Amino acid sequence: MEFPAALEKRYLWAKQHSAVEDGQGFALEIIADDRIGLIADISKAVVASSGNITYIQSWPEYDGSSHTIIQIETSLDRERLRSDIASIPSIREAHVRPTFRKIYGKRVIVIGGGAQVAAVASGAIAEADRHNIRGETISVDTMAIVGEAEIADAVKAVGRLHRAGILVLAGSLMGGAITEAVNELREEYGVPVLSLSMAGSVPDSADLVVTDPIEAGVMAVMLISNVGKFNLLQVRGRRF
Repeated sequence: MEFPAALEKRYLWAKQHSAVEDGQGFALEIIADDRIGLIADISKAVVASSGNITYIQSWPEYDGSSHTIIQIETSLDRERLRSDIASIPSIREAHVRPTFRKIYGKRVIVIGGGAQVAAVASGAIAEADRHNIRGETISVDTMAIVGEAEIADAVKAVGRLHRAGILVLAGSLMGGAITEAVNELREEYGVPVLSLSMAGSVPDSADLVVTDPIEAGVMAVMLISNVGKFNLLQVRGRRF
């Protein structure tokens, strides 16, 4: 089976890095009165500090305010940058926070039918617990969903998720548009895909096929673990 160059490069990068290695990175949580140009002003303040924005997320709150999380790498004192940003007009609060990578780490994404998703999540959570006790940070995100178009859209969206390490597809029949989405996710975004043994063409496009859903969850965590020796490049294309 063809192994996309983007997937190999991204996987090796994620595998060799501990999720808790942040270097000089930190996050700022910003609460502000929403207005046009707010994000631009925040970005200008970061640039002025010779900082590099590594992640940003902003959304409106129930009271009309703007809630922004911005992750930054900079040699400038964190409190000084926080103070500079807090002085920007319309910003109510600015707080230094740990990054999502440090807290939640690499993500195992599980998509598919409810019962299968629950079983995969059970295995993944148990294995992640074993790794996280020893200092790693690996989180598990699940979504029970039905419908070919709906699952295909969800698969494609994994490539846009922050810190997504691996996708597990859990169901009894997947093919067509879902297979196309799997190929796009692997080739364009470099996210590996593990599939349960099921009817349809998805297993033929997945990087690894596992029959037992609990074991699939365990393997997904082991595959992205920094300390785990289980390596996708050595088992790709196999069925367990």
